[in-house]
Order: sequence, then C-alpha cells, then structure tokens
Amino acid sequence: MAKARKPKNEEAPGAKTSENTGAKVLHQKLFLSIDFKKRQIYGYTELEVSVPDIGIVGLHAENLGIESVLVDGEPTVFEYYPHHQNSETESNWNSVSDPASAADAAAMEYVGVLKREDTANLLINCCKPSKDLSEQLDSVTLENGSQSSGEAKQNVKLIRINYWVEKIESGIHFDGNIVHTDNQMRRARCWFPCIDDEYHRCSFDLEFTVPHNFVAVSVGKLLYQVMCKEDTTQKTYVYELAIPIAPRWVSLVAGPLEILPDQTNFLISNLCLPHDLSRLRNTMEFFHEAYSYYEDYLSANFPFGFYKQVFLPPEMVVTSSTSGASLSIFSSHILYDERVIDQTIDTRIKLASALAKQWFGVYITPESPNDDWLLDGLAGFLTDMFIKQFLGNNEARYRRYKANCAVCKADDSGAMCLSSSPSCRDLFGTHSIGMHGKIRSWKSGAVLQMLEKQMGSDSFRKILQKIISRAKDPSNSIRSLSTKEFRQFANKIGNLERPFLKEFFQRWVASYGCPVLRIGLSYNKRKNNVEMAALRECTAALDARLSVIGATSDSESRDVDAGWPGIMSIRVYELDGMSDHPKLPMAGDRWQLLELPCHSKLAAKRYQKPKKGGKPDGAEDNVDAIAPLENKTSIESPLAWIKADPEMEYIAEIHLHQPLQMWVNQLEKDGDVVAQAQAIASLEALKQHSFSIVNALKNVLTDSKVFWRIRIAAAFALAKTASEESDWAGLQHLIKFYKSRRFDAEIGLPKPNDFRDFPEYFVLEAIPHAIAIVRGAEGKSPREAVEFILQLLKYNDNSGNSYSDVFWLAVLVQSVGDLEFCQQSLTFLAPLLKRIDRLLQFDRLMPSYNGILTISCIRTLAQTALKLSDSISFDHICKLIEPFRNSDTILQIRIEGSRALLDIEYQSKGISSALLLFMKYLVEESSLRGWLYSHAGT
Repeated sequence: MAKARKPKNEEAPGAKTSENTGAKVLHQKLFLSIDFKKRQIYGYTELEVSVPDIGIVGLHAENLGIESVLVDGEPTVFEYYPHHQNSETESNWNSVSDPASAADAAAMEYVGVLKREDTANLLINCCKPSKDLSEQLDSVTLENGSQSSGEAKQNVKLIRINYWVEKIESGIHFDGNIVHTDNQMRRARCWFPCIDDEYHRCSFDLEFTVPHNFVAVSVGKLLYQVMCKEDTTQKTYVYELAIPIAPRWVSLVAGPLEILPDQTNFLISNLCLPHDLSRLRNTMEFFHEAYSYYEDYLSANFPFGFYKQVFLPPEMVVTSSTSGASLSIFSSHILYDERVIDQTIDTRIKLASALAKQWFGVYITPESPNDDWLLDGLAGFLTDMFIKQFLGNNEARYRRYKANCAVCKADDSGAMCLSSSPSCRDLFGTHSIGMHGKIRSWKSGAVLQMLEKQMGSDSFRKILQKIISRAKDPSNSIRSLSTKEFRQFANKIGNLERPFLKEFFQRWVASYGCPVLRIGLSYNKRKNNVEMAALRECTAALDARLSVIGATSDSESRDVDAGWPGIMSIRVYELDGMSDHPKLPMAGDRWQLLELPCHSKLAAKRYQKPKKGGKPDGAEDNVDAIAPLENKTSIESPLAWIKADPEMEYIAEIHLHQPLQMWVNQLEKDGDVVAQAQAIASLEALKQHSFSIVNALKNVLTDSKVFWRIRIAAAFALAKTASEESDWAGLQHLIKFYKSRRFDAEIGLPKPNDFRDFPEYFVLEAIPHAIAIVRGAEGKSPREAVEFILQLLKYNDNSGNSYSDVFWLAVLVQSVGDLEFCQQSLTFLAPLLKRIDRLLQFDRLMPSYNGILTISCIRTLAQTALKLSDSISFDHICKLIEPFRNSDTILQIRIEGSRALLDIEYQSKGISSALLLFMKYLVEESSLRGWLYSHAGT
C-alpha cells in the first residue's frame, strides 16, 4: 500500500497533465462493493491503456485510498498526490483587508484549485522503474499524439487499481440507505480513478455489489443480476456500455428503489423510493410520447438503447436534475399526483429537456469547450420542439419570446460570448452554472432557431438527422461536433451562403450584445405610404463592441458599425390585408429611413379644407397631408397596426412607437401571442392610461379564446393602470371578472372550487396577485383590494373539487405579502394573519404538496413583518418561523424558514449579525442541497 505523498515542489506533478503523458484509456471496468452499514465503498478498476513511450500513465484520483496497483498482473510502482495537500490558502488570504480583497482572494483560491485539478495526480509506472516517477516524467518530453495507431496497439497494458473511497463527500454521496453520484465537473475521480477529462472517452463495464433487497441502477445495458456465492445476502448488478463516454457521464444510484417499467415502451424504466411510487406512475404517463417523438424527429433510435430515470428526495440530490449516459437523476419534488395542476407543465418540460440532453450533450459531445454552446443549444432546440408538439405553438412562442427578452437584458458583457476561447477557458465551466448559465442556454437555443428560420425547418431537421446518423455509422463513427462542422452543414444542407454564415457566427456566437431598435413612423396620405425612421443600438457598450470588431471609437464608427447580418422584416397590417416588407438592414448606417407602400386605399372622401383665415399661423392649406399618426383616426389612415420582426428572426429589443389605437388593434385583432404580449407591454408602459386601453385589456382578460398566459399578462397590466384618477377602473374590472366566474350571484360569496377548466383556473389563480399589486398615489393598497383578498381567504371551499387547491391557496397567501397596508386597511391585518396562522396549523396536520402552503405562509409572514415593523414584533414572527427549521421538516420548508429569518436578521440588526447567523445555519444544515440553497439565498 502506498501512502499519499506531497509533491516536492509545485511543478512536480503539476506541470504534466494526463494529456501530455500521451496515455489513452481504451476500455475501463469498474467493480465496487457498497457496505451500507459501515458506509464504505471499496473495490477495484481495470483499465486497458495505450501506454506512451515514457512508460508512465497519469490518472486523476481524489478522496481515494489506493491500496495497490498492478500492470498486466504484476505489482508496480506508483505515486499519488492528493490535490488538497497542495494548497496556497494562507498566502492568498494574508492580504485580505476589505470585502473587495476578500473576494479577490477567494477567486484566486478557487482558480488555483481548478488549475491543480487539471493535473494528473496518480502516476503509474508501466515499465521497469528506474527512478522517482516525478523526475522521470520531468525528464521526458512527448508530443501529443506522437504514436501511430499501430504503436498504440502494441503497447496496451492492463492496469488494475485496488482502492476504497476515503472521503464520501463529493462526486458520490451516502444519504441514509441511498448511494448516488452526481455529474459535476471533475468529480468522477472522487469515486473511481480515471482520466477525468470531458474529451477523453472510453467504453465501460460496471459491476456493483449491494444488499440483495436493494437495486443498483447505472449507465448502459443491464446484462444480468446475480446473487453472490460468498455472501447470499449480497447481489451484483452487471452493466455494459459499449459507446465510449467521458467518465463524467458514469452515474450510479443504489438503494431500496421501486421499479416502474413504462407501460408502452419496455426500453424506459423509472425508479423511485416506495412512498413516491403513486406520484411517479401519474407523472410518467406522457413520457413515452416524448421519447418516441425525439426518435421520429431525428429518424433514429435512442442511442443508448435503454433509458432510466431515478427520482430521489430533494435533500439528497445536489441539483434538481443530473445526467448520466442513459440515466437521469431527478429530485422527486417534480413528481405530482392526479390532483395537482400547476406542476404538470414544468415537470414535463424538465423531463423532456433531460432526454434531449441525452442526444445532444451526452451522446453527441462538443469537440472543444468553444463548442459547448452548440450542444446546449441543440438540446434546447429539441426541447422547444417538444413544447410546440405537446404543449402547443402558443406556449412555445410565448416561452421563446420571454427567453429572448431575458437574453437581451443580460447580453452586455464578454461572459455572454457563446464561443470565445478566453471565456470558455478562464471561466472553467462556471459560465454554465446558475441563472447566468440558463440565460446562455436560452441564447444558444435562440441562435439556432434564428438559423432554422433562415434555412427552413426541413433543412434544419436534416442537419440534426445527419449529425445523429453520422455518429451511429459503425464504419465512421464521429460523435463529437464542432461549430465549424455545424457551419459546413448549414452551408451544404441548409443552403446558406458562406459569407452570411461567417458573419452570422462571428456576430451571434463569437461576440456579444443584441440589437436595440427604436422605430418611429408616420403615414403620408399623399404618397399612401408609411415613412419610418429607425435607430439601431446595442445592449452592450459601444466601445466594447468596437474592440470586438477592431474598429475605433470615432464619430464615423458611431454612425456606422458592423451590426448584424441580414435584413429585418416589417409587417404592415392594413384595412385590406397584410404585407411583409424586408427592408430594415441590420448593418451599416445606424440611422435608417424607410418608405413602406400601403396597398389599401381610404374610402373616397373629399378633404375638407378650412375656411380662409381659419389658420392663425397662415400655414399652407395642404400642409397636413403628412401628419403624425398620433393625431390620426382609423378613418384617416388605412393602417391597422405594424410589427417589426414578426417571426422572431432576431434576438432583439424593439421599441416601436405607433399610435395608441394601433396598439389596441394589435392586441385585439392579432392572433399571435407574441404580438399580443408586445401590445400589452407597450400599453402598460404608457404614462396615461385612457379608457380605450383599460377596455382593451379588460376584453382580453375576459375572452376565453385568448391564450391563458396573455390573459394573465392583461390582468397584471390592468392592475398597473388602476389609480384614483381613473376611479380604480382596472381594479374594478379585475374584481368584477373574478366575481363573474367564481361568486354565487345570489349570496355574494365565492362558490366552492371547481378547477376542471385548466386555462380558466390559471387565469383566476393569478387575479388575487394582480389585485394585491394595485397601488394608490402614496404607494398603498386600496382598502377594497385588501378586503377582497381577505374575503377570498376566508371563504375558500375545496370540498367536492377533484383537484388540489394548494397552489391556489399559496397564491392567495402570497398576495397578502404583496399588499401595502395604510391606516384605513390596518384593521384587516389581524384577521389576515389569523387566517395565515390557521393555514400553517392545518398544513402541519395535513402536509400539502411539497410544503407549498407552509412556504408561502412563512414568506408572507416575513414580508409583512418587514413592512410593518412598527406594528409587528420581529421576535414574535421569528418564534413562529424558527420551528420550521427543524431537521424533521422537509428541505424546501427548511430553506424558506432560513431565508426568512436571515432577511429579518439583516433588516433588524445589520449585515454582520446576518452573516453570523448564516454561518450558524451552515453548520446546522444536514443536507448538501440545503446548504447550497441557503448560500444562494444570501
């Protein structure tokens, strides 16, 4: 047995990575026994390795105890350098004097750890030992790939490493009677020695020995399961994965799992703990359709053959979903029974997204870090196709519109470059984490959708089919994909010209920033056309963009810049029809003047000239033949409304200035959900909200034929229009609409809940929240709004309803937290808090789905206490919330309780006290995910 050694100097193992040694793993076998009683994992791995001329193989291993190493059955010399023993922590932190320097020190420490992890730290001698391995490695310089394939075959060694997992804290986790892995970056090395590199792949054979009543599920095909001869209480599961993958995609879950085979497709298996089985059965009813749809769209069978999905309690998993080759691990909080409505859409999209990543991301892999965006985008594109097919075109377009809006707001720095060597290298993969990573994913998918618009859906589909068929071809299997190759496909299959593609990828993929267009228009009656002026800007700073394209910041560059490839279309809706005008260039002059011909003609009507002397300024009689549209009525212009980029061919922020009536026309007459959403946003942003605006929003809200998300947007816009000046018209419309659907007209009280109409359910569920954000001149909620929400809470009746009202009630409770109480409405505070306390007690006796109701109560109590600190005692609220941090409560409730108490501590005692409390919570938190969420909450 060799003990872990500390390197003689920083360069000893650090300067030579596993790639530089020239070793390549051709095949790897993994044999592990899991002792749940002793919480131990031990066994061995065998690697078929093409050994370089140097004779040394470098592997990654962390938190492992290496017992012995054999090469072709013979013991050999090896050296093991755990990375955690070579840290410069003290030197980094000695210079800390303020928060800024502390942040710099933390960043230096983190980057230092990542760089050290890049190096191979298990060095194995595959030839006769002559001297210290690190010295031997330093003395030889080997060019990458210097061996021919014939030489590689002649020098293949079988390396066996006997080891145990020394620290079960990263990569693999023990949680009660469950063992599971995660696929976080560079964490495969924490449970088996390997070349833990994203771009180093090999096939795997896997054997896991567990108690006979447990299930071990892993990647690949389950060949068989057999009882151990030496110990009949143990069972071994044997898996085979012939498709080469990176070690990161090897996953394992073992424990007392229940197996639910898919009733339609025997290749799909679902697993969970016994108490989640009924929810799993209900959740997975749709899944075979998504599985079959992807196979049909890509004209290929699922690449890994069998697909397994495992659902574990949320406190066990590190993230809500984890991918392995043919295996996805999810948090069980996304499961739902037949009575839950609100979770359905999000869960289906999450499951479909994980399946899409199996195709693009796990099976088809990026050729380099610069190509990560492409696989991420292709998986997102495939998910969008699922949404369109199974949730409807309206849902797909609305989500894409909202995602594009988020991208435009965030795309202002180099970190949003999708394919940039510095950002991909220097960020060490962290650019794909958190909300920033999600927005990058949205941008990746949107860029690919722009390409699809350019070449057509059929051509784009053929490209994806080509990528998959090429990977499946046994004679020339290519499973990596580069941005350059994708450009070639777009040229050859998509028939897009090379100059356009070069400019497109340079601007959208290798650079950052989205176009911002400010467009104004006027109707020229004499010419019967629309005169349009457009100014093109960018979400990123001008100087930064100029540095990307190599221009200077002079006056000429400020009027002319590289822009974006292509021409934006303007769609004009007239009295007699609609016409598209692809006339707005997205490059060149930043200022553009356009003339768009109109095809409709006004009814013959003699123009009434004013009488002589009628104009005090002596202007010419025909001067207003050209006049701004703001002063024109629909009778004086053939225009109904105008849309810029109607098909979302650009990720662009568009500010179109058209008359109020045209926005109303667009909202009421355009059936496209994106056009309706844009009209609502524009009408809401106006400083003055006339009767016509309020009436148009009311009409959309009450029209059951309108997409339900648009109706919700109209409800919130109505809330924004409500004011004393308009006699609270928006508020009155919201209350009137709700009562017309949910109140008994005879007794004037809410009827028992009936949620059978799902779109109507979602709209009505949002109304209390919209009412709660109505504000008067002093920023306070109207008395009528407070009284109405109290009435809804008081008389909620779910008896006889076949669906759960937990989300319905949660929104009502959160609406209380959104209220701003004035002196007149403070009398309702005590009854509201009493109702919330009653709901808390009820939820303790009969816990709601995922603790949703308790979470909303905790959040509302904290919000109300912070707003009314003079009327409500912080100590009293803290005593109410503190019990919900107990270890016997579910994770989501513990997290919300911690966040609420930290917010109150910060507001009442300041940042130092809040940080001390936070550190206390970190020590007390038992689950890794709870720690992560608590950290994110601060």
